[in-house]
Amino acid sequence: MMFRLKSMILLALTLVGCGEPVDLVLPSSAEIEAHYLYEGPLSAEVAGNVAVITVGQSARQLRRGGTLWAKVGPYIFLFSEETQHLLNDYPSLAAIRVITVVGESEVANVLLGRDALSDIQWRRALNIAGRARVNGTQRVTLLQDLVRWGEDHAEEYNYNPRYARSK
Repeated sequence: MMFRLKSMILLALTLVGCGEPVDLVLPSSAEIEAHYLYEGPLSAEVAGNVAVITVGQSARQLRRGGTLWAKVGPYIFLFSEETQHLLNDYPSLAAIRVITVVGESEVANVLLGRDALSDIQWRRALNIAGRARVNGTQRVTLLQDLVRWGEDHAEEYNYNPRYARSK
């Protein structure tokens, strides 16, 4: 009986180790950039195992939208199918950081960890961000909802006080 139990445990442990091998390749800057469709300036790099995406934001947009537009910028990119696909395509990525800039000046900087969102939370995030993208200029509360969701789920976020007042 004891031999049979030990054999079953050994077999179970062996089978656990026989899973699909994980591809530990990190994406190139060009591969990261190719995931995102954006008409404005966008660049990417890999720092360690974090994809860093820098997105140009319009100074005019910030003047019109103020603090809210300064804060919402990174979340528009983070909570997107593009980010979800990037994380799925490259299991070796630990996180994605989005930095929004006006010229050379950083506006906001947000880091989303790989495991920050469950599948259900991803669906919710995509819904919130999609509604903000489509109707955010008419319904500012949708942008506020996206910022709140982002601050609740991002690993870290920083806003340049020149563009965004604190909470």
